[in-house]
Amino acid sequence: MIRTLLTLAFGFGVGAVGVTAAQHEHQGAKVTTLATRDIVEKVDGKEAKVTFQEVEWEAGKSDMPHRHTGPVFGYVLEGEFETALDDQPAKVFKAGETFYEPTLSLHRVSKNASKGKTRVLAVVLHPRDAKDVTIFEPTKK
Repeated sequence: MIRTLLTLAFGFGVGAVGVTAAQHEHQGAKVTTLATRDIVEKVDGKEAKVTFQEVEWEAGKSDMPHRHTGPVFGYVLEGEFETALDDQPAKVFKAGETFYEPTLSLHRVSKNASKGKTRVLAVVLHPRDAKDVTIFEPTKK
């Protein structure tokens, strides 16, 4: 299963025409979009796309609360990743473990739970017309 996911990620990255890796910083995470590709399947009745991202946190760093425009399938490449969705208790995933986030769930905790760097491969299925795959929660004053 994991090999298949990583093979697909590599294959889409190599096979996606005109796609280049793009990096951006969230509050405490570095996000690199590895590839995007239109897919045949529809998500909630809409034309869909898959986006592969590598998310990296240095020790002690966390990201701001956010949601994703489609389901997320994650694989921890390195370190330990702490996450909490909606009102669920936080969970820690270690290198080699996978996780799932339903569409538009509030990702209220997203942080490095280890003493070194943490890296996660995130595969997001989302509508083709979605402006962004990540929607940050407004900051409360």
